[in-house]
Amino acid sequence: MKKNKVKKAAIVLLALAVVVMGLAIIVDRASAELTAKANHDHITIDFFYHGSTVNVSGISDPDADLIIKIASPEAHETLKEKGKVGGFLWMNVATLKLEKVPNLYSVYSTKKIDEILSPQEMDKYVIGYPALGKHAEMSPVKDEADKARWFSEFIKFKENSKLYNISFGKIDLKGKDGKQEYTILTEWPYQAPPGDYLATVYAVKDGKVVEIAESKVSVEQVGIVKTLSNMAKNNGALYGFISIISALGAGFGVGLVFRKGGGAH
Repeated sequence: MKKNKVKKAAIVLLALAVVVMGLAIIVDRASAELTAKANHDHITIDFFYHGSTVNVSGISDPDADLIIKIASPEAHETLKEKGKVGGFLWMNVATLKLEKVPNLYSVYSTKKIDEILSPQEMDKYVIGYPALGKHAEMSPVKDEADKARWFSEFIKFKENSKLYNISFGKIDLKGKDGKQEYTILTEWPYQAPPGDYLATVYAVKDGKVVEIAESKVSVEQVGIVKTLSNMAKNNGALYGFISIISALGAGFGVGLVFRKGGGAH
């Protein structure tokens, strides 16, 4: 009897092992289906820098919708509200502190996000403004309505600064050899600070994310811009002195130009 029980247990364990191995093979095949590559993934900020472009491309399941999210790591942000004090002075009347929000947040999709992805999946992967609003921590806020108002103002500020963007239908799709090639060329805003960014591609089916692929984008200061930035951080007095001398020199140069031209009228 004991031998039979041991034999049955061994058979069950073997069957479970086969199932697990089969699932592992399936998962491996699925994750290998989606690829992502960010071309121009090392952006250098020099004296003449005015922004750049980043192209994200790869292959995916032809039956899947795609969402591409380009974001910086989560960080701290501060939003100030201006208002009249004493009836005539415009001053900062309130300050909002936000945590767990990226400085840069751009989302592109083949269709409208809420048409291809469930609210639960949006919240899970922090895709879309509503999900980002739930994920962010804000203080001080009175209630949910106050939080929604503040977050709406925060989004407007970020969009006006070219740092936040959500759009659909801009991903170029082409079928090839039974697979789907995708690509999107994005404008990289000069307002985005130096740092490491992540381009994440989500393959979506039946309202759920089925595959994920990632590619890094690095933004780095170089040359005189890097030197001045380090000086401002590590030697503020010297940086301030150089700034004053530069301003005086520029003013002197303008004065010479006007003199040469016969003076101002």
